[in-house]
Amino acid sequence: MGGHAWIRLVMMATMPGATSAGQDVARRLTSDGYVIVTGLMSEGDVRAARADLNRVLAMTPTGRNAFEGFATQRVYALFAKTRTFDQAAMHPLLLEVLDLVLGHYQLSAPVGIRIGPGERAQVLHTDDAIYPLPRPHPPVVVNTMWPLDEFTEDNGATRFVPGSHRWEPGRQPTAEDPVLTATTTPGSVMFYLGSLWHGGGANLTSRPRLGVILEYAAAWLRPQENHCLAVPRDVARQLPERLQELLGYNIYPPFLGYVDGAHPRKILRASE
Repeated sequence: MGGHAWIRLVMMATMPGATSAGQDVARRLTSDGYVIVTGLMSEGDVRAARADLNRVLAMTPTGRNAFEGFATQRVYALFAKTRTFDQAAMHPLLLEVLDLVLGHYQLSAPVGIRIGPGERAQVLHTDDAIYPLPRPHPPVVVNTMWPLDEFTEDNGATRFVPGSHRWEPGRQPTAEDPVLTATTTPGSVMFYLGSLWHGGGANLTSRPRLGVILEYAAAWLRPQENHCLAVPRDVARQLPERLQELLGYNIYPPFLGYVDGAHPRKILRASE
């Protein structure tokens, strides 16, 4: 199923004055499990991000297994390799939504994904399944997908099962469950909960499809990628303080994450 008839588009210029944009997005995200927001990245920023990621992808191998995708390239350690998503990771609307849905949080698995021609559809999965938490539980993972190419039904757009974030424990998708395709344009962002069943689509075209996932997790959970090792310390020192916090140089109240009894930011600064 394509088009946007079934997707809630939040047009930032037409938000009702009664609530903030972030409150509206958070409400729809927790209710529906997903929401697409337009206009979060300018055309110029999209072009710059695509060009710089293409530079990185020229040196990036394809996947090692069916889940990664044998015809798919994945840019791990994203913030060690490009500066083009620094501002996106700290977008005020995004942070407002995360404040409302997760409270305290940090980046978990930011990754650039280029699905190549001939790639098969990824198995449907949930991103919070890696955490052994009893279900149901409050949201602990929020994902954002930033398309840098047009996402279509034919080129590998994200597929998901609507309403699956509310399923009872143990339930998995069957052939009877509807699977929708998040057809989106560059500059838009798809928010979706980590409990929503989803997966990358098959690329039936002759051209690759590029997008970036910025995944956030509650700060009391271990992130999927160890950013304090993935991003060299001399690079981390040059980043905005808020991005440093999102990469793990933070404290979850009252004191989770300290280093030798001190805030990790102090250690980062002391090693300059």
